[in-house]
Amino acid sequence: MFTVIDHIGFAVHNVEEAIAFYSQAYGITEWERISLDDRHMAVGVARLGETLIELIAPTSDQAAFSKFLSEKGPGIHHIAYRVDDIAASLAQLQARGVPLIDKQARPGIHNTLVAFVHPKAGAQGVLTELVQHQH
Repeated sequence: MFTVIDHIGFAVHNVEEAIAFYSQAYGITEWERISLDDRHMAVGVARLGETLIELIAPTSDQAAFSKFLSEKGPGIHHIAYRVDDIAASLAQLQARGVPLIDKQARPGIHNTLVAFVHPKAGAQGVLTELVQHQH
């Protein structure tokens, strides 16, 4: 089902401050900034080989991960795995009894489709994202 790790998402309070830290501390200096106003979040993305680092900050309390950030503080929010066929992957997971947050894929950044697996019951405490790149 999974082909590679697509990205690792980090919840942060401020994208620009997090980018400055990653740039200074780790030498990761090429960042793309994406504003997702409809999802109430700002995103900073950097590529490390085949894998992306995704820094996500809420722009309001309506962001889906706002509660996570206020309760747990900054840190790893999710791991995203690339799949070839997200609809088939979701059907397989559902048939296996894995609880899903998203029963259908939705648009993601960089022309992708994404869906999340529930962290408590289905993903061993890790919020798991499925990502299909569209060609």
